[in-house]
Amino acid sequence: MKYKDTLNLGKTAFPMRGSLPKTEPIRQQKWCDSDLYNQRLSQNEKKPHFNLHDGPPYANGNIHLGHALNKISKDIIVRYKNMAGFYAPYVPGWDTHGLPIEQQLTKAGHDRKTMPKAEWRNLAKDFALEQVDKQKNDFKRLGIMADWQNPYITLQPEFEAAQLRVFGEMASKGYIFKGSKPVYWSWSSESALAEAEIEYHDINSTSLYYANQVKDGNGILDADTYFVVWTTTPFTVTASRGITLGPDMDYSVIQPAGETRKFVVATGRLEVIAPLFGWDEYKTLATYKGEELDRITAYHPWDLDAEELVMNADHVTLDSGTGLVHTAPGFGEDDFNVGKQYGLEAVVTVDEKGYMTKNAGPDFEGKFYDDVVGLVINKLTTANLFLAKEKITHSYPFDWRTKKPIIWRAVPQWFASVGKFRQNILDELDNVNFFPEWGKKRLYNMIRDRGDWVISRQRVWGVPLPIFYAEDQTPILDQTIINHVADLFEVHGSNYWFEHEAKDLLPEGYTNAHSPHGQFTKEEDIMDVWFDSGSSWSGVMNTRDQLDYPADLYLEGSDQYRGWFNSSLITSVAVTGHAPYKNLLSQGFTLDGKGNKMSKSLGNTISPLDVADKMGIEILRLWTISVDTSQDMPVSNEILKQVSESYRKLRNTLRFLMANTADFNYTTDAITFTDRAGHDQYFSVILNNFIKDVRDSYDNYQFNDIFKRVINFVNVDLSAFYLDIAKDVVYVEAPTGHARRSMQTVFYETLIALTKLLLPILPHTSEEVWEYLPNENLDFAYLSDMPEVQNFGDTSELLKNWATFMSMRDAVNKALEEARTAELIGKNAEAALTLYLTTEQQQLLSDLNADVRLLLMVSQLYIVDAKTAVDVKSYDGVLISVKHAVGDVSPRDRLFHEDIGADASFPNLSKHEADIIREFYPEALIEGLE
Repeated sequence: MKYKDTLNLGKTAFPMRGSLPKTEPIRQQKWCDSDLYNQRLSQNEKKPHFNLHDGPPYANGNIHLGHALNKISKDIIVRYKNMAGFYAPYVPGWDTHGLPIEQQLTKAGHDRKTMPKAEWRNLAKDFALEQVDKQKNDFKRLGIMADWQNPYITLQPEFEAAQLRVFGEMASKGYIFKGSKPVYWSWSSESALAEAEIEYHDINSTSLYYANQVKDGNGILDADTYFVVWTTTPFTVTASRGITLGPDMDYSVIQPAGETRKFVVATGRLEVIAPLFGWDEYKTLATYKGEELDRITAYHPWDLDAEELVMNADHVTLDSGTGLVHTAPGFGEDDFNVGKQYGLEAVVTVDEKGYMTKNAGPDFEGKFYDDVVGLVINKLTTANLFLAKEKITHSYPFDWRTKKPIIWRAVPQWFASVGKFRQNILDELDNVNFFPEWGKKRLYNMIRDRGDWVISRQRVWGVPLPIFYAEDQTPILDQTIINHVADLFEVHGSNYWFEHEAKDLLPEGYTNAHSPHGQFTKEEDIMDVWFDSGSSWSGVMNTRDQLDYPADLYLEGSDQYRGWFNSSLITSVAVTGHAPYKNLLSQGFTLDGKGNKMSKSLGNTISPLDVADKMGIEILRLWTISVDTSQDMPVSNEILKQVSESYRKLRNTLRFLMANTADFNYTTDAITFTDRAGHDQYFSVILNNFIKDVRDSYDNYQFNDIFKRVINFVNVDLSAFYLDIAKDVVYVEAPTGHARRSMQTVFYETLIALTKLLLPILPHTSEEVWEYLPNENLDFAYLSDMPEVQNFGDTSELLKNWATFMSMRDAVNKALEEARTAELIGKNAEAALTLYLTTEQQQLLSDLNADVRLLLMVSQLYIVDAKTAVDVKSYDGVLISVKHAVGDVSPRDRLFHEDIGADASFPNLSKHEADIIREFYPEALIEGLE
């Protein structure tokens, strides 16, 4: 018989390598076939609810890394909540209306303007649903556990109906109105945009300085005086109707040397801009406050039918320009507001496609707005009004879908009046918990500063605005009518609007005083898609039986502070008076390994599906908790390889624990806490605190803290200590002996706790582990509950003693290392250690109730009184002497013993080992050992 046959060497069929790309899809199919999602929910049916509301991704193309981060994070939370005693359904959603799908149809060769709207919308619906199926399969490959059979999709009739009812409620409160004021206008999309559809990029622009001649100086300025104005949008000079000054700012009337004309410039800008115009010398003739020049008029540079009015407003600054702001009310919010105050017309000289219109003048008509800079300069030069031009770099808004610059353009639009209930929205933020905390200030400022929400879009693929017009064009915003249309949509879908005339959409017999002949028309614009998703609290959380409003959690990227978080908050507070979420969690964006934004054009993107195929999705799931998601996160193949090393360590640790509990049945073999060895009690407390810390981190959505705590627990608490000392017990001691069973009890509790705590993050691996645990009778680990924190009483003294001992152990390791360097010993097992301890130190070791020699991993340990020490070196306050161990080495436990051969039948073993062999391996008495 061989010596190794008398050792309890761990055995398990659990594979060392996960082969994740191969095994994960098989496991996912098993979950699907077993309806594991609903099994878990059925088990939790009577438990408190937890509702995470899924922000709908846009249904267009395969998923990217941002999608993966988002969905995996949600899956982690929902899985944890279900295992932590909550009924936590997860209904995935998709946003399916809007321009991107229309653009895809155009690319495919379809022409929206040559086919009926209903037909175009059917094509769009088919395309959207194809994309939903594509992304659904992608998300399933991430291991996401969700109600995939019953997702919410914004094109679903029941969702559209709920959206209309939200609109109707807002209309009944007077929050919906039609107005003509500048909005973000995307000429590339031919539609108005909301703030959430805007992104900013730096651009180079040509700014112009030119002069407007005084027409009526109100007895203050002479007719040979000119206002010096500045513009960064030369095309808007065609619609210029005013010049705005700061009322409290000083303005100088100056006359440059060699000039017969006089010019008005802000005094605070004169020294800066005079050199631009070659005004090396000039004299100041007068100074006025802006308010003194109010309502003076000037000629338009070339339009003889137009006049420009001098106005006062507080938005004028001395940061740039001349302190006199060219004002075109049809092309800017500030311009519009001051123009409205002074009764100016909001002239618009650019059409929906960005081309100059007839009222811009014959020289401009038909030209693209951004191509007329040279023409504007020529006309100003011809009139002797051009002063200078400059190239400036500034941040400018772009259409986030087409990546083209927008313009401000005053056109009739439908708006939601945020101002009417803004304070209610801001007050509701006090009832929301934000993760991270700075999210509250960010959302607060956005709501505080935002204007009215333009909700109409000049497109076809979307939910129509349920508005009718009477014969005199009076809009009909009757909640009863809107709800009637909602009922029609719930049965027939929103295409019904485009398939029927207004009279067929109104209630039978409907009359209105503004339509004496009973004639009505309907609105052709659709709603902003942010109104779609922003109504999901009603269309999903408030309508599905298994869900609740408000949701416990919204989780999305940080860009959603101006998107879904924002629109949902507005509609919810408008209708119910409450925020739609109790907790709001935002995440940063994924960057490449160098910290650069990921872009297909740069070739630095990483497909989550590629990661799944090459490394396994568990690696990406583990990466998700390895990073601080509150800020932007780097990811690269190199980073993922590092994460895979962490995964390998976790997997091997689980495998070790499984192998060394293979002959252990927790029901019959477990040792109670009070009867465990001291070191086992200590590690039980360490494990208990670990469980508490990890669960607290889950509860507070601190994923990165979970990762750090797990890695520290595995590498430090387990590998560097407990598993290190364990081998001399679980391998060597009697198979059913108390010492081994005590340690196996802790091993098994650790294995089960780790498996369960890791399941939300690594579900494929945890379920694989579960299959190798014959004594666990549930079919899936996901059907088990999170490990509970045990009450071991006051463990502070125990932890304090062990912390002191660990410091003593560190001192011993220093002494052993010195002995190794001096070639006194090789391995620690070759050492005989003498500790010269004070009475207090001796009491400490006694209180541990543990085999200290085992803990120090030496062959022999002697404890003597510190008073007897002579020329003994101190290591961090501990007197330690190291010598080579005496006696002979056992071939079985590799330790030195002084009683080798005490049992004549086993001449190479210590007496303790011989006793184990006699009891558990009696055949060795006959066969002998080698």
